[in-house]
Amino acid sequence: MQKKIIALAVAGLASTAAFAQSNVTIYGSVDAGYTYRWDAENKLTGANSKTRSSIDTGNSAGNRLGFKGVEDLGNGLKAVFLLEQGFNFDGSSATNNQGGRTYGRQAYVGLAGNFGTAVAGRLYTPYWNLTAGADPFGAGTVAEMRNVFSSGSGVDGLLDPVRVDNAVAYISPSFGGVNVTLAYANAVGVSDAATAENANNNARNNTVYAGLVQYVGGPVNVGFNVHRIAIGSAVPNTTAKSVDNFTLAGTFDAKVAKLHAMAQYNVVDSSLAQGDATTSAYMLGVTVPVGKISLKSSVTYSDYNGEAKSGLRGQATQYAFGADYALSKRTNFYTAYSLIDANVARAGTIMGTTDASNNGLAATANPFQQGFTLGLRHQF
Repeated sequence: MQKKIIALAVAGLASTAAFAQSNVTIYGSVDAGYTYRWDAENKLTGANSKTRSSIDTGNSAGNRLGFKGVEDLGNGLKAVFLLEQGFNFDGSSATNNQGGRTYGRQAYVGLAGNFGTAVAGRLYTPYWNLTAGADPFGAGTVAEMRNVFSSGSGVDGLLDPVRVDNAVAYISPSFGGVNVTLAYANAVGVSDAATAENANNNARNNTVYAGLVQYVGGPVNVGFNVHRIAIGSAVPNTTAKSVDNFTLAGTFDAKVAKLHAMAQYNVVDSSLAQGDATTSAYMLGVTVPVGKISLKSSVTYSDYNGEAKSGLRGQATQYAFGADYALSKRTNFYTAYSLIDANVARAGTIMGTTDASNNGLAATANPFQQGFTLGLRHQF
């Protein structure tokens, strides 16, 4: 009998899974391509400009090998599980700062039935599923929208949480196209890195509370997510007590073109009397199918208003263009180009990192950055 597993919502925390019979499916994605970047160039002086030319893996989507399955327990109740490991072509097992974890991309077990789906383990956040699904570039390549509002580490990492350990989540059945996801996680690391500061110590936990309401019907897919991160002492060198995020995002598929949009607002509550830090970000995008080619474009704007005492504030705008060419349903060429024009002296807001050993980025006034990538992805 044909295998039929619809990936569990909390594989992306989106919608209740449906299953046909007991089985295990092996799946994965293999991706490699060329990337060239002009990074952190000061438009006025040209100082601190750096470039990077490389063959990278997992450019458009992280390489992965996964196992997912279901067992029919009778009376409409099913046991479900998923284990997913990231890898690089150089033989290392983890990607995307997974801290050397086995099955660091996802790992969960749970129950599904008429009541919905409940799972526990290492999960994608409702926020990540919503925003990645709204991005024309699928949160991948040099053109992903989060380049201009997330560094993936420190408090910045908490503004844009991808996945969390020690989590439980409930996904309701669909009611007229509407479903609700509720999630909770404790002992959450600042980033995905398995460092001492992210140790599962109850005295210094970061705790996440999240809720997503999503409607999927006809050409419309739209959701509203709220999450609060209560910051423990596991985040060093910060006075922040909590992060509150509000995100509205979705797509409208008009067949001749698919429209994408996202708006989010973050409030970082400080323990000092220097005022809260706020971040707002907005994205508009479009995907136009032309035969086997999908043309993509987006504009993303981020406005950071830092704590008054720190003086960290500024804006960044990214203009992104790209295309996919489908060789088959499972294999495609992709290319993307992005240009970031910013007025910000805040480390980590541009293209995701300040690690010179990685992307050659630096915090500098008036950074002007560009990136280009071309690659091939196969899914199995």
